[in-house]
Amino acid sequence: MHLKSDCGIVMNHKKIKRIMKEYDLITKTRRRNPYKAIMKKTNEHRTFENILNRNFKQVMPRKTLCTDITYLYYERGKAYLSAIKDVATREIVSYKLSNNLSMKFVLDSIDDLKDEEILKNKTLIHSDQGTHYTNPEYILKLEKLKLVQSMSRKGNCIDNAPMESFLDI
Repeated sequence: MHLKSDCGIVMNHKKIKRIMKEYDLITKTRRRNPYKAIMKKTNEHRTFENILNRNFKQVMPRKTLCTDITYLYYERGKAYLSAIKDVATREIVSYKLSNNLSMKFVLDSIDDLKDEEILKNKTLIHSDQGTHYTNPEYILKLEKLKLVQSMSRKGNCIDNAPMESFLDI
């Protein structure tokens, strides 16, 4: 960069490396702090406590929901299914299909929860720690609808068993 800006000499970086190696020249290079990037991501994508805690024997309908995303393979490729299941009644209360993993189709599945009973009861919605569910947009949407968010522990699919068993097609 110095040669180019001050002297007007354009030189290939490989030649510069070869010359530096020949004369045993070493430069200090500034590297990014990997922990800084991790901290930034952690602040944006928050996780929540496992409130459900494998208590799958729910009796009150529309009080506890589970959600997840799965892949559906078909002749022309693959589709994605975002589904929300009522733990007590074991029925699917909302679902959306998409040909890509955009945030929009997950948010759309939440929009379908227009049922007044769900929105009045401080309903719990449980998911894994996937990027869609830790996304600030998703968190904000749930807060606006007054839904309480719960998440499985990292790498523990049994914590979301009602949804995982439904999606195991």
